[in-house]
Amino acid sequence: MEDEMKLGLTGKTALVCASTSGLGRATARALAEEGVKVVVTGRSGDRAKEVADELPGAVGLAGDLVADGGAEQLLTAAREAVGDLDILVLNGPGPAPGSARATDTAGIEEAIATLVKPQQILVQGALPVMLEKKWGRILSISSTSVEAPLPNLALSNLGRAALAGYLKTLATEVAAQGVTVNSLLPGRIATPRARQIDEAAAQHTGRSLHEVEAASRATIPAGRYGDPDEFGAVAAFLCSAPAAYVTGTAVRCDGGLVPTL
Repeated sequence: MEDEMKLGLTGKTALVCASTSGLGRATARALAEEGVKVVVTGRSGDRAKEVADELPGAVGLAGDLVADGGAEQLLTAAREAVGDLDILVLNGPGPAPGSARATDTAGIEEAIATLVKPQQILVQGALPVMLEKKWGRILSISSTSVEAPLPNLALSNLGRAALAGYLKTLATEVAAQGVTVNSLLPGRIATPRARQIDEAAAQHTGRSLHEVEAASRATIPAGRYGDPDEFGAVAAFLCSAPAAYVTGTAVRCDGGLVPTL
């Protein structure tokens, strides 16, 4: 209880998108342990309910943000489940890999439809009540590609940068009303998705999974992959009361991986 009071989140409500695994799940868990009433979401409602059952006071809902009307439907269902939202955590998968030279108009439209449009709908839907209460937290689980674009991920780089630009602009507009807007940029975190990427790299290069992981760790100053709970702890802080003066920022949780200030 003492830790909960430090972050000032007891009794707050949160919608955490794509939170049945990986970084979204770690964020949902960290918030729930701080006394937040969390809505866990995923394309599988059964899976969302399973994860929610593991967390204190959480509820699980099915939600597909890229489906027609999916963002609006999820927002309505979340409000019905826990009431008006104090915290909105944006999260979700990116478009398929590919080079910048191979990018076409259809791919750009897909990137916007996946990484910008549903997030903007959720933000615009949740924001009015936050402004009325003069308290709100909007956090985007993004990627270090926002600061250092990643090779062969042109569409993901494009979409995430566009969302980051929108959120930065929004942050300046709502800061005086007690609403913070930030992005959290993960490096190599030990999630199922990271293992899938390493396994694909091993298959593509003919190296063993152990060799691929060792080579990846060698590029990280911390010398290891991050723990999802470490990421979740940073996310919970950025959503907290003590973080009220942190807004419009992109915070890296990457073990020192990105070689920029």
